[in-house]
Amino acid sequence: MSEDESAERPTLEAITEWDRGIGWFAQPDEDAMRGSHALATESGVWVIDPLDAEGLDDRLSELGEVTGVAVVHDRHTRDAEAIANRHDVAVYVPEWMDLTREKLQSEPEPLGDELPGTTYEIRRLIDTDEWEEAILVDEAGETLVVVETLGTLPGFCASDDDIGLHPTLDETPDGLADYQPERILVGHGESIYEGGAAELDAALDSD
Repeated sequence: MSEDESAERPTLEAITEWDRGIGWFAQPDEDAMRGSHALATESGVWVIDPLDAEGLDDRLSELGEVTGVAVVHDRHTRDAEAIANRHDVAVYVPEWMDLTREKLQSEPEPLGDELPGTTYEIRRLIDTDEWEEAILVDEAGETLVVVETLGTLPGFCASDDDIGLHPTLDETPDGLADYQPERILVGHGESIYEGGAAELDAALDSD
């Protein structure tokens, strides 16, 4: 990577560590507060819907070797290809997500029902001509990754809730209320790392 390319990236500052990964904000002061995640798994590190930042590669290497970069929402192609290229891995997209695939410069690898070599299952949440979103579910690890439908910014949350539905959604997507996670990793705002099931139930009851 050239010095010019490195200088164009914001410095990695806002990082949250948990026992199976990290979350970060490349631009923590922006209104959308776009969050990215890296999951430490038995097969290596999976990077989810990432925004790039100077210093990110060092933090990823502390978790292990990067196995792949996954994009699970059509508007979150972000810096997936740049990060994948640096780590010499592929970008992966759920096989049914045509809109997402069209927004990438190169053809991604298809994902089936799971992140390969991990306990994370991939489940279809929204599939329309204008919105494609998959969620990652690790029932054994009590972790739910919902990068767009759920968020913790004020625009998502009703009343005193700490998490809520995307403001453009009129109703809760089918199946979302079935999960009881300890942690919920979101793509906008601070993620919830404990007590996620109660927070999710309260938010969906308020909807």
